[in-house]
Amino acid sequence: MRRLPVYLLLDTSGSMRGERIEAVKNGLQVLVSKLRQDPFALESVAISIITFDREVKQVMPLTELETLQLPEIVTPESGPTNMGKALLMLCEKLDTEIIKSSQTQKGDWRPLLFLMTDGKPSDLAQFREAVPKVKSKNLAAIVACAAGAEAQDSYLKELTGNVVHLDTADSSTLMSFFKWVSASIGTGNKTVGTTEDIALPPPPQEVHLVI
Repeated sequence: MRRLPVYLLLDTSGSMRGERIEAVKNGLQVLVSKLRQDPFALESVAISIITFDREVKQVMPLTELETLQLPEIVTPESGPTNMGKALLMLCEKLDTEIIKSSQTQKGDWRPLLFLMTDGKPSDLAQFREAVPKVKSKNLAAIVACAAGAEAQDSYLKELTGNVVHLDTADSSTLMSFFKWVSASIGTGNKTVGTTEDIALPPPPQEVHLVI
């Protein structure tokens, strides 16, 4: 079975401490649980999680949904938001973890990327270096989420036309976002290979598309 790789890039900088990061953890649990209820997703979806604060870590390599165990996610007390470094790491992982099609095998489907931040990139030069590299990877969808009032849409718009904004980054709003991500992955899983780009389902009331 061909895999549908899904990469989640999550802001874990100091401003995410407390309720926000707990909401993200709960959202990830719901995301995985909902996808596991979808037999199509269970057979094909593989998820990787990359976190970024002052450090950038792949806390979970690309793992099939069936065997996936969510990692512990921690946040430092303060420090920069190295989003550019995270996107550069993503490019490295896309090169090493994605199975390419060959004459003898069918490779993975085109990956999906979901990035969430409650701020803006601290490493702007690296962010602007990374954006064209990510775009060159021919992903099936790139979705960026600006969570809360301090999150800035303008930088995310440089990365993708699919930017959503959450007015607040509280637990119920973040939970709505992760449920929508789950629905988006489910939609992508059913339509992948039939269309050039994946049509995302309409977001819930708390999740605003940025035009």
